[in-house]
Amino acid sequence: MSLYKIRVADLENILEQDQINLEELRSFCFNGIPDCNGFRALCWKLLLGYLSPLKSTWPSKLTKQRELYKQFVKEMVISPGEQDGPECIDHPLSDGPESNWSTFFRDNEVLLQIDKDVRRLCPDISFFQQATEYPCEFVKERERKLHVRVAPTTLSSANVERKGVGMTKINLITKRATESYEAMDAGQEAHWEVVERVLFLYAKLNPGQGYVQGMNEIIGPIYYVFASDPHPDYRRYAEADCFFCFTALMGEIRDFFIKTLDESEGGIKGMMAKLSNLLHEQDAEVWERLREQELYPQYYSFRWLTLLLSQEFPLPDVLRIWDSVFADDKRYDFLIKICCAMILLLRDQILENDFANNVKLLQNFPLMDINLVLRRATCLH
Repeated sequence: MSLYKIRVADLENILEQDQINLEELRSFCFNGIPDCNGFRALCWKLLLGYLSPLKSTWPSKLTKQRELYKQFVKEMVISPGEQDGPECIDHPLSDGPESNWSTFFRDNEVLLQIDKDVRRLCPDISFFQQATEYPCEFVKERERKLHVRVAPTTLSSANVERKGVGMTKINLITKRATESYEAMDAGQEAHWEVVERVLFLYAKLNPGQGYVQGMNEIIGPIYYVFASDPHPDYRRYAEADCFFCFTALMGEIRDFFIKTLDESEGGIKGMMAKLSNLLHEQDAEVWERLREQELYPQYYSFRWLTLLLSQEFPLPDVLRIWDSVFADDKRYDFLIKICCAMILLLRDQILENDFANNVKLLQNFPLMDINLVLRRATCLH
């Protein structure tokens, strides 16, 4: 029997238990989840806390959460005029704080950025441009689709700066990127349209944080895994399940995206300082070379850490990295170790390069066997 088949059998044994041993599951998933039978989707739901280790609770929990998500869509995605009764005196020109229309137009500013970002999600694969088998029942008509609210004829795109406690600064631009995906006709939805709706609802339900550019890169792999599940009973609810798993993950890394928390231990500056300290412990010569060149972690590792390396590697490698990160009980410490390992594996080039070439090298991490990177990270103490 091949090693792969042995691993599949081992994981099946873990998942067959009425009460799944989470420590055993974490230990197994840390070394990679077999890419078959929907294992990764199920394991991620367990590792992110969406599903309880007690299997008997799954049916009721999933039914409850999926119904809740359905209600969110019904209440927050449909345009104000469509859900108001005839007695409602709310008007599109109303600017009062209680006006649904006033909220509608404010939401469109956020939706504009989401729309721009999801239209270019994972451009190396065609998945997000393809139609989902399960379009949302509430938005079958074209006019109810979110992207229609910010169509290019109205507003094309926007740049959003990271939020503090105050308002998000949005700079409007007039030209949409040429790589933007096209929307589907009425009755159909592309996967990127589904992701757009999830992110919009997340922003609506988390006003203190809202939507920040880059969240699309974190939700993309989760949705891809769930929507590719071979089991139709799970695949049908990929959108709702993705929403709750993404929300759980963002609950852990939200400090990365809030500028006012940059200086906190869990903030992005604290994470970069930990990476710098670990690099100094592991290889003082490389650390000194980067310091001499004034090539500080914020020049290359800000994106690595905030986006959980989703932009540095091809999607299959990202999924493999996240298996280990989600499985580690100190998951963001392990993320720092992976980032350190990436630098250490470029040691000879970094010591030889000048500043410009080192910036280019670290900002465009070269293709590398991801297992080599993970093995090196696992050896760091």
